[in-house]
Amino acid sequence: MSLPKRDGVHGRYYLIHKPDTDPEVLVEADLCIQDVLNGTARENHSAYPTVVRNHNGTPFLPNQLLERYLTGLPLKEFPCEDAVSICDAMRRLVGWEEIRYELEKYIEKQVQERCFLVGEREDGFTVFPPCIVRPELHPEDVDEGLLRFACYVAICHTVYGQSFESLTTEHILGLISQIRPDMVKELKTNGSGKLPSNIQKRKTKHLTASANDAFATIRITARDCGEGACEEALSYLIEILEQPEFPHSYSIEFRGPEKIYLPIPGLPKKGVHQLFACAVRYPRLHVRMENYARLAMQEDEWYNNLSDESCAMPGTFAVFALGLEGPKWWRLVCDYLDRCDDEHSSLQEKFIHTFFKKYGFTAQSLPVLVHGVQSMQNLKPAKEFRSLIANAESLDALLTVKRRFSAYLLPEEDKDPKFRAIAWQSLLWAIWGPSSENGGSKVIKTAPKELKEKYQQVFA
Repeated sequence: MSLPKRDGVHGRYYLIHKPDTDPEVLVEADLCIQDVLNGTARENHSAYPTVVRNHNGTPFLPNQLLERYLTGLPLKEFPCEDAVSICDAMRRLVGWEEIRYELEKYIEKQVQERCFLVGEREDGFTVFPPCIVRPELHPEDVDEGLLRFACYVAICHTVYGQSFESLTTEHILGLISQIRPDMVKELKTNGSGKLPSNIQKRKTKHLTASANDAFATIRITARDCGEGACEEALSYLIEILEQPEFPHSYSIEFRGPEKIYLPIPGLPKKGVHQLFACAVRYPRLHVRMENYARLAMQEDEWYNNLSDESCAMPGTFAVFALGLEGPKWWRLVCDYLDRCDDEHSSLQEKFIHTFFKKYGFTAQSLPVLVHGVQSMQNLKPAKEFRSLIANAESLDALLTVKRRFSAYLLPEEDKDPKFRAIAWQSLLWAIWGPSSENGGSKVIKTAPKELKEKYQQVFA
């Protein structure tokens, strides 16, 4: 295969939107689209912009791949499920922000402009222009599959986008409701209709609950926060997550009479936090909490009703609650930390501070710190850490971690001496902060005489 020179920025990728694009490049683009669907494509965001590579390594912009696929679909008998499949696969690969604009423009062109008279915005504060259905348009003239895809795009803006993107959801659903109000009403009431009826709605003596997969919401109102109520709530969550069609990012809106929260300063005091703080009081429910957490923990997925600064992967509060209960659950904590998004998630720092203040630095607890450091950028130490580790047992445990540090690294990371050194320094920073720099000279200088040699070995 002999492809022409890449024509993207800095030769990073191929452009495929030009009419004179080389046919061989288009063949590679179609191969890349198929690889995205198959799960064999790879993304690279090491530089701007993010690119997607097929199994031959040929790079393209994700939005151009999506545009090529969607524009090839028929508008009559529109294959909604196929369109949703490529969008979901691309979102999982590169993230929602990389495809959001392309989807907005597609719906604007194929639904808004074809079916509506678009007016002018009356002021500078209105985000979208007023739209009314074209007088000559009949509902039966608009393909149902296309409208269902528009509903999907609308919901994605709320489920995966930033808080302000709910305005786009409202706009698109507002358009569809002018043509097929029944479609929008059905979405708001029952979601996609794919969930079993006993999961869509549930009412027991302890709680009233509902789940909507289209809007990725779970609502639970408990009449009490006793063991029975918490058990039913956990069982309900597990049943929902076992449904293959339910989104991996979602909101849990919990209301109960007891406003109890975990003893971790700085965690958002939301209903989902309250639920697991209540449930962890009952040891019989701990395994059920772990079952939920392991189903919920998914890389690049989030609780949607938390603010950006408090973003958290599903399962977060269950893991934190169990982690404070003792060593039995620390493997779960480490597995959770391995899945955290190191570029966005930071709530684990608050948990780690509380965790080590409670358990200190031991051979059992230190793996939590190692995984925690790897789970985020620049984990900062609590001020108590320096004194908590200032004993022979803790320093010996840290030296054991140092000797076995390879076990915490990927093979390619372990082979890179520079990476290994940076990783170890990051761990030391998470305990001593700036004092760990320059070979820990400040720490060693002030160390008790009987511990000085151990400190020297730690920083060697």
